[in-house]
Amino acid sequence: MANNIDLSIDFCGITFINPFLLSSSPVSNSAEMVARAFEAGWSGVVFKTLNSDRLPIIHPSPRMHCVHYGSKKEMAVQNVEQISDRPLKDNLIDILYLKKHYPDHRIIASIMGFFEDEWVYLAKVAEDNGADMLELNFSCPHMCIEGSGHKVGQAFHLLERFTEAVKKNVSIPVMAKMTPNITDMTEPALYAKKGGADAISAINTVRGISEIGLDDFVPRPNVFGKGAISGTSGPAVKPIGLNFIASMAKCLELGLPLSGIGGIETWIDALEYILVGSSTIQVTTGIMHYGYGIVEDMIEGLGDYMARKGVTSVSQLVGKALPHLHETDHFDLERQGVTQYDVDRCIGCGQCYIVCRDAAGQAITWDGENRRPVLDENKCLSCMLCQFVCPVTDLITYKAMPRGWRRNETPVMDPSLEKEIQYEPFTKEGPNECTV
Repeated sequence: MANNIDLSIDFCGITFINPFLLSSSPVSNSAEMVARAFEAGWSGVVFKTLNSDRLPIIHPSPRMHCVHYGSKKEMAVQNVEQISDRPLKDNLIDILYLKKHYPDHRIIASIMGFFEDEWVYLAKVAEDNGADMLELNFSCPHMCIEGSGHKVGQAFHLLERFTEAVKKNVSIPVMAKMTPNITDMTEPALYAKKGGADAISAINTVRGISEIGLDDFVPRPNVFGKGAISGTSGPAVKPIGLNFIASMAKCLELGLPLSGIGGIETWIDALEYILVGSSTIQVTTGIMHYGYGIVEDMIEGLGDYMARKGVTSVSQLVGKALPHLHETDHFDLERQGVTQYDVDRCIGCGQCYIVCRDAAGQAITWDGENRRPVLDENKCLSCMLCQFVCPVTDLITYKAMPRGWRRNETPVMDPSLEKEIQYEPFTKEGPNECTV
């Protein structure tokens, strides 16, 4: 990594030595764990959500289940874990320890109350014991008590009220963590802003069911014969996380710094979140799979990328993709393309032929003698399914066609049917003309 590359980032007026943080989760459960992470290179931590000790927290057993896909382990992880089950005093001592021994690293205390006074109490004791910042957990998908977790994130007036109460009682920045178990995250984020939030983090886990036991019929994880809909994380949820971060980043009315979470395992994953608007990155499932050491590759990979691009500061990359992100009605439909094949590298598996025949434009015929695909460009839909299933990298590529180029219309299978079709062309113009 070049010497002039600066991985530090300013987030809510606080300088982080790099964008990479532990998220509030099993990977940030104690000072011992966080210290090892800091030694590995992580710049900060969102400490696992503090509990006021008013209610006992007992985790189910087992508390997790993984989804594997082919040879890929942990494509998704479903968990039924609750907030911290450790005494509040122990967690506060850990925060004090970390602040004393790692003054250049940032401690964000995640908190969750069950009523307003409890939110305020947790916020104040976290600040008093050294937290640099707060994250308000409005998003845990399996806290079953009303007024907690994602139930608050779905009740916007409560989200605003609790944020406002915390902001009035602390001097450190406050970040609201959004639930993805909602249609439009921008709306609750705006309520958090009205309550005084300084930043937004997203996403928490997505409610789902990872697997059903085919012999016992119990959804996993199987907790002594009972399953539950609960939080799913891992690479499988990255597209959902990127969507919500990008949507909030493009909302000019919101205009708050964002901390991106969801399916981040590599420096490329992290960079994608930065490019759609995240200033900091939080990781859990990637650490569950590979350990704290993954941050070394993230730091090196991001630094090398910046050197290649001639970028000296991470802040120069934040939101860089947003000008290129549009609604689909902005696409130039006059420009089309087709696939092209480097048949000299083809191994003759026939997978491209199968998917084109059964799920695309039926644009490929099969040369059985030579075991090679033969493309009819006039039928090609440029969907690129064939490229995605091809086992040979870059054998199938996309070729843009001249503007105005059109494929020949595919004839109806039985031309005589055209005479039997009864319809009147739709002639009304303008929006909102459809009636039911």
